[in-house]
Amino acid sequence: MHPLPALRRLAPIAATLGLAAACAPRRPAPDHPGAPPGAVAPTTAVLAHTEQGQPLVLQESEGERRVHRPPPAALSSLTAAFIIKVDRHNGGAPEFFMMTSEIAPGEEIPPHEHPHSDEILFVRDGTGRAVLAGREVAVTAGATIYMPRNTSVRLRNTGTQPLRLIAIFSQPGYEEYMRDISVPEGAVAAPLTVEELTAIRARHRAHVVYGQP
Repeated sequence: MHPLPALRRLAPIAATLGLAAACAPRRPAPDHPGAPPGAVAPTTAVLAHTEQGQPLVLQESEGERRVHRPPPAALSSLTAAFIIKVDRHNGGAPEFFMMTSEIAPGEEIPPHEHPHSDEILFVRDGTGRAVLAGREVAVTAGATIYMPRNTSVRLRNTGTQPLRLIAIFSQPGYEEYMRDISVPEGAVAAPLTVEELTAIRARHRAHVVYGQP
């Protein structure tokens, strides 16, 4: 018998199995090899597709919740909590990374650039001042900041309320730096020393390069 008719009869069954796999409950993060604590673990069926992520719907508070380890004042003032929403460990996204964060009044994202990734910052709430490629601009809720790769940026919260941000990166990698300078929410956040933060930044220079604070 020619195999084509048989394959056609199997197509609806395959489609049904694919839908069932997509809707299956997510396994706990420890069953996902290499996943950091708190990461959203994809199903076994999705892990077999290395070039395709898992569809996710995350509410505002959901995702991999982390807290900065207090940095040395000589290098940074940033202690903001943040949530890794989508990346290679959360949803299995192979080509980009998304996170949210809240910058406290008076704190700032220190000057830096990304050698291999474009970045978009969307200001959800709050007020601040951005310095982008040497140009200083006030930003308020609803502002969008686009940083092509190798473009220096710094952003300071100049208001009295948290500066709430959404950040999207066109290439993965920077999220691993963010994990290295933070701990899962609820864990003890030991302060970073100058030597420790300098070594972490050197290790991740392919994804982020910091200037003078």
